[in-house]
Amino acid sequence: MDPLTFGPVRIHLGDKSGKYPDGNQVVVQGADTRVAFDTPLVAERIGAELDDVDMVILGHVHEDHMVALGRLARAQVQVHEADLAAAQSWAGLARHYGYPPPVLARVREMIERDFGYQPRPDATGYADGAAWDLGGGVRVRAHHLPGHTAGHCALVVESEGVAFIGDIDLTGFGPYYGDATSDLAQFERSLERVKDIDAKVWVTSHHRGVITERAAFLQALEQFRHKIDERGDRLLGWLRERPHTLDQLVARRLLYPVGVELPYVDSAERRSIGLHLVQLQARGAVRAVGGDGYVAA
Repeated sequence: MDPLTFGPVRIHLGDKSGKYPDGNQVVVQGADTRVAFDTPLVAERIGAELDDVDMVILGHVHEDHMVALGRLARAQVQVHEADLAAAQSWAGLARHYGYPPPVLARVREMIERDFGYQPRPDATGYADGAAWDLGGGVRVRAHHLPGHTAGHCALVVESEGVAFIGDIDLTGFGPYYGDATSDLAQFERSLERVKDIDAKVWVTSHHRGVITERAAFLQALEQFRHKIDERGDRLLGWLRERPHTLDQLVARRLLYPVGVELPYVDSAERRSIGLHLVQLQARGAVRAVGGDGYVAA
């Protein structure tokens, strides 16, 4: 498929519009500098246009966004400072995931096999509001939108009004906040803040691809945000049935269908359910019972 073009911005859609494990690749060409936003699996099929980039700006760090970093050895790599350690080493990425050691061992094997994972110890950090002048009036700015990860950012090509909003991906799966640096409350705030970014084109990492109408973007964003409410309601419904321990809630699966077997699923469920329980307890909707149990208040 030919890339979609918006002035100096070219968007290479991954398989099924970047459905995980693939993603969508953005390349921006200024008069002086060419940059890529992330490098998903589709990066392996692009060739010279990507091989010649001067810089890769990561919107956040996860295995599916780092596929070609080993291949692009001459390109600078920049990432928000809160995700920087996760890009620089396996030890940093392991802390970023936060899974138990046996799970991390299986995850490392998986990401090296399936995503060509290689750390970039030379990566450097940027902060919220960082701007890159690519020459010829082409300018990119980072907007910090944490929640998915601590350093998750939207990358906006201001000259064209193209916003790469990363894993605010507007999928039917809904927001993912299953890792150690994920934060549900921050994600909810970011879902409000992303509305204020001045853009006319919105590009997601996964599945939705490109949206060119603001009304359609806002509708998709609201549906995406509503998945958080649906999960909270479902969790509360289980606790109205009877008290549950966290282990029992994890076994029922809030995020993934029962039967999905990936190394990190139980860990992601545990982290996500725990974040929901904190919110529900703060609202007085849930209370702890019996030392390790929870029940609807």
